[in-house]
Amino acid sequence: MALFGTNGVRGIANEFINPEMAVNLARSLGTYMGSKGTVAIGCDTRISGQMLKSAAIAGALSTGLNVIDVGTLPTPSIQYYVRDYADAGIVITASHNPREYNGIKLIAGDGTEFPRDGEKEIEKIYSSGKYSIVSWDKTGSFRIDPSANDYYIRNIINAVDAEKIRSRKLKVVVDTGCGAGSLTLPFLLRELGCNVLTLEAQPDGTFPWRNPEPTPDALTELSKLVKITGADLGAAHDGDADRIVFMDENGEFLNEEVLLAMMAKYILEREKGPIVTPVSSSQRMADVAKEEGAELYWTAVGSINVARKMMEVNAVFGGEGNGGLIFPKHQYCRDGAMACAKILEILAGGKKLSELAKSVPQYFNAKTKIPSVNTHTTMEKVKYEASGLGLKMDTIDGVKIWYEDGWVLIRPSGTEPIFRIFAEAKKQERAEELMQEGLQMVIRAEKASVAK
Repeated sequence: MALFGTNGVRGIANEFINPEMAVNLARSLGTYMGSKGTVAIGCDTRISGQMLKSAAIAGALSTGLNVIDVGTLPTPSIQYYVRDYADAGIVITASHNPREYNGIKLIAGDGTEFPRDGEKEIEKIYSSGKYSIVSWDKTGSFRIDPSANDYYIRNIINAVDAEKIRSRKLKVVVDTGCGAGSLTLPFLLRELGCNVLTLEAQPDGTFPWRNPEPTPDALTELSKLVKITGADLGAAHDGDADRIVFMDENGEFLNEEVLLAMMAKYILEREKGPIVTPVSSSQRMADVAKEEGAELYWTAVGSINVARKMMEVNAVFGGEGNGGLIFPKHQYCRDGAMACAKILEILAGGKKLSELAKSVPQYFNAKTKIPSVNTHTTMEKVKYEASGLGLKMDTIDGVKIWYEDGWVLIRPSGTEPIFRIFAEAKKQERAEELMQEGLQMVIRAEKASVAK
């Protein structure tokens, strides 16, 4: 199995993701860069972060790279910093994974996630163990720069209509989950004139109250506080704050697919151009694009695929249906704090979030997963069966089959030996039916693969 998954390398801290791996991945990056240039290295709040960050710093210095330690910060904060001040970046984070995990994510010189072909080259170097270790007098320089978060916050403020937001004096309840967003989001919102109430806004890598994934069942306290205080909005980050989810003024969770389409609609009403999203996203995006006369590009799952396509087609907006929104005028990566600032800009127009959510088409979803013995062979058999249905299909990532009244996506996971099946339709019962059809296709293909 490949070392790099959909978003970097992840695993249990000090077991799979250990200091030796961090040293050698940083050495692999330095070798890939020809032992030249500057790399910014930072981490989220996980308690294993400082250990792994120190190891990565040592590995990079040993290959001759100059290192800037940017401290503890959200992933989009270091991406913004890398774009302007470094040639590459290393983030020690496991994003939304449970507290016992950590990970290593590489950032390209333009601030985007490292390209897939670059990851493959670094993986080859890592597997070979042949690193460009320099002599004692050629090791890289080292310095600490604590300014990255302030720089990031200032530039988000410059990217939205700050005066319009300040004039509304919105009340926002923020749950940063003790993650890296604790160091940025509350401060950003206060700079934007909001009355900010915080939950779990103290950095704590043990994540004592909830896991880093901001799911509706983990945000019951946020929902209660929004209702009790009469807030305009509730906002919650994942562990590294590249994603964000929202509660409306009634304390109701805003479906992330609705958020994605709602934001696309807002952007397209003000700026014409293409939008980009992965094949796992809702039909809502296609409906919004059609309504606004915009071109929609589908990509493989993964924010790097979305960001690269956005750069290629000069898109005005893109993102995933998981709270990961990309605003190209700010930067080509998922950015939770920027998404929150943009939502405030929309709310400053006078409408409530619950009203805005109704401005995009309604669909229903169903999803499941199933283990697989041989994902590659099974996937080929699923594609073969799907091609005989006489329906429109897409093989950008797995196979997506469009029916008259919905769609089903069948794709192998990029990180574990399972298939994920997603379905969507105008009625919940039909979404469940389509999900079951997809599941049965995988079961039949798996049986055939094993029998062979």
